[in-house]
Amino acid sequence: QVQLVESGGGLVQAGGSLRLSCAASRTIFKNNVMGWYRQAPGKQRELVASITSGGSTNYADSVKGRFTISRDNAKTTMYLRMNSLKPEDTAVYYCNFYGASGLYNYWGQGTQVTVSS
Repeated sequence: QVQLVESGGGLVQAGGSLRLSCAASRTIFKNNVMGWYRQAPGKQRELVASITSGGSTNYADSVKGRFTISRDNAKTTMYLRMNSLKPEDTAVYYCNFYGASGLYNYWGQGTQVTVSS
């Protein structure tokens, strides 16, 4: 079983930055889509950003221009650089690795991001 280990969450003031990381515990088939999701209290989990194995990216409208997703295929690691953070970005952030044709679907344990006003 593959585990996804997240790091980089924390408390930051509005306008600040954080960088989240998500690493797989072992090598996995790299034809996949990696994504970051978040869930705020009382709200549904939503997609924040995703990146394909070919490097194509997709962002939620609420984070466009502020967040940048990237991946290191050699290390099976994904990152989310978050700039100009807002209080409404406060949530638990989860990483997800989804293999081509549903070969696998792994989730991280979640990391808390709190943005104070």
